[in-house]
Amino acid sequence: MAGRLFPRWGILFIDLVLCMVALASAYLLRFNFKVPAHEVDLLLPVLPLFLIVRAATFLIAGIPRIMVRHTSTEDARRLFLTVATGTAVLGAISMLRYLLLDGQYFLPRAVIIIDFMATAMLVISARIAFKLLHLRSRGAGKERVRVIIHGAGEAGLITKRTLEREGSVKYEVVAFIDDDDRKAGKRLEGVGIASTGRLPALLTESVDQVIIAIGKPDPEKRRQVVDACIAAKVQVRTIPPVNDWINGQLSAGQIQQVRIEDLLGRQVIHLEQEAVRRLVAGKRVLVTGAAGSIGSELVRQLAEMETSALALVDIAESGLYDVQMELVGKGRSDKLHVHVADARDRNRMEAVFAQERPQLVFHAAAYKHVPLMEAQPEEAVRTNIGGTGTVARLACKHGVERFVLISTDKAVNPTSVMGASKRAAEMLVGAIAQGCGTVFVTTRFGNVLGSSGSVIPLFRKQIEAGGPVTVTHPEVTRFFMTIPEACRLVMEAAAMGQGGEIYVFDMGQPVRIADLADKMIRLSGKEPGSDITITYTGLRPGEKLYEELLTTDENTLPTHHPRILIGQVAPVDAEDVLRRTDAMLRLIGNEAVLALKDMIPEYGPESRVRTAR
Repeated sequence: MAGRLFPRWGILFIDLVLCMVALASAYLLRFNFKVPAHEVDLLLPVLPLFLIVRAATFLIAGIPRIMVRHTSTEDARRLFLTVATGTAVLGAISMLRYLLLDGQYFLPRAVIIIDFMATAMLVISARIAFKLLHLRSRGAGKERVRVIIHGAGEAGLITKRTLEREGSVKYEVVAFIDDDDRKAGKRLEGVGIASTGRLPALLTESVDQVIIAIGKPDPEKRRQVVDACIAAKVQVRTIPPVNDWINGQLSAGQIQQVRIEDLLGRQVIHLEQEAVRRLVAGKRVLVTGAAGSIGSELVRQLAEMETSALALVDIAESGLYDVQMELVGKGRSDKLHVHVADARDRNRMEAVFAQERPQLVFHAAAYKHVPLMEAQPEEAVRTNIGGTGTVARLACKHGVERFVLISTDKAVNPTSVMGASKRAAEMLVGAIAQGCGTVFVTTRFGNVLGSSGSVIPLFRKQIEAGGPVTVTHPEVTRFFMTIPEACRLVMEAAAMGQGGEIYVFDMGQPVRIADLADKMIRLSGKEPGSDITITYTGLRPGEKLYEELLTTDENTLPTHHPRILIGQVAPVDAEDVLRRTDAMLRLIGNEAVLALKDMIPEYGPESRVRTAR
């Protein structure tokens, strides 16, 4: 490839020829195309110095090293400044000759000014013309892909230029669309801009792809664009965040398919970061379940704050090691303490608490997989109830200032062992809090996007394998929230809690899982039914058709944050809860299920109990 590049001396030679053409044009324009003979006689002796000045400024500025076929706006600016510098030098030489030597100008002043404009125009336009010819020749005979770019800003312009550099496919950007209606009707590098609302009409004009090229697109606008593309059976792609660009530059290979997670996310509401920072600043913080989806994200966010120490606790050593190495790679390991420990093991956790002396505890360690816990109910009881009780009691014993329990919407009117065990854990924390100086706070939310074992990674694997995509029931719905948003809300709730509250997060609108599967198949470029089938398998043991965030007996109170509410739960009899949970830890199988049912009347495990009998 390097051997085919035009040599630098050749580029310099062409630039000097263009300078000569510009100078000749300047003389012709100055003298109305009738240059006097004596002006020609005066020019010839100084012409070598003129060329030397131009050549020197080009070489010093590195102009011959610029790859002409990739000329950019920055290169054009550099060329303009180089020509201006050379013109300034020529003007200075002309003035010095007039003042110090023979009273003659090196070049007429009007000629110098006209020459500057002509030279700048010629050297820049020549490069642009060559670039366009090069792009046209590269695209000859190649696959032609007609593209609409969503976003007529800097990112959209960079995307257009990136596509033009792509060698394997000829991309033709036929239009920009933008959410700002003020840009409609204008042009960007020769391409028309339309409002986003006109996208459905534009998609009827033989468009192959739509690329979302906005750094932080509005989630609702992005959904509208994707829905329009799905309806028109047009592929939709997106650029990655700017901080993920390779060496600060976007490559065509980084333009990727839109992920379903991008469509389920919501507009980020900025939190009261100052309150959260005050909560953790200078504090020793301990996170259980630190290798899990929620726990690891809590650790990431806490590592960015000014904690005095950050202790990670989990029984999964591989996941814990991965989180540790991630933070080490980010230079966040100076205050990091890692413990492989089982939250159910009181002696081990006692040693961890004695060593770390935490002031703030986030308890995220739990079993969460509904079908697995239906088959092993005693494990859900021992971990979700017993482990929570162990950590909560140690928090009380060691004078922890604040304890935050991560709960789930499955604890509301539970139909599964997992949900019932989490509701029992909420009640146990409430019981332990009575007579303890520690502030106990519970946070309750639904499914998080991208967590291990969740439906989205499962659907993605099934689609990659060619199907079928398995859905339990046509009408099953779920709430979804991104992991970072959930963790930010957890920390804000922790900061505002006074003790005993159950904070409920606004999860947005529930999503029908069958619709989710349909959209994921279409986003992959396939058609549901003809390419990939959706199979309904029936609700699994313990699974609900829909999730709830509050029981029918619970009301909510608002907080200063629009997405955080306080659930007003019924008070618990601490002595009764402690007695029941202690006894429950010694039970196995169906006995544990019946004990949960006895403790939580709203728990409906009838099918599970009958099966066990």
